Amino acid sequence: MSDWNDKVIEEFRSNKGHVGGGFAGAPLLLLHHCGRKSGKEYVAPMMYQAGPGDTVYVFASKGGSPDNPQWYANALAARKAHVELGTQAFDVTVEEVTGEDRDKVYGRQAAAFPGFADYEQKTRGIRIIPVLALTRTA
Repeated sequence: MSDWNDKVIEEFRSNKGHVGGGFAGAPLLLLHHCGRKSGKEYVAPMMYQAGPGDTVYVFASKGGSPDNPQWYANALAARKAHVELGTQAFDVTVEEVTGEDRDKVYGRQAAAFPGFADYEQKTRGIRIIPVLALTRTA
């Protein structure tokens, strides 16, 4: 997975935030997060959904796996992260979106990108796929 992520990250940076393959045409960002145990910095490419103002939403889908991705726990524990979006880079605060708000945001993502509906189906009864709001800091 690391090698695959490295290739996506390189392509993202070389093409001002655009990549091909499975992410072609999709809104993509790079999330920099710090390992809560190791303290090491990691970068994870992921799709996002534009939210209100300076907020974007990201989804801890992990392709419909039964467990959450590590970046989710790291970003949530730190409550802050760094984002590369297109040619911009900025710090963000991290908050989990829950309840009806989470369901609305996730529903919009699943409607726009049906793979997310598939992920939700795979995890039904196992876990609810978390949604995080990343809000740009001043």
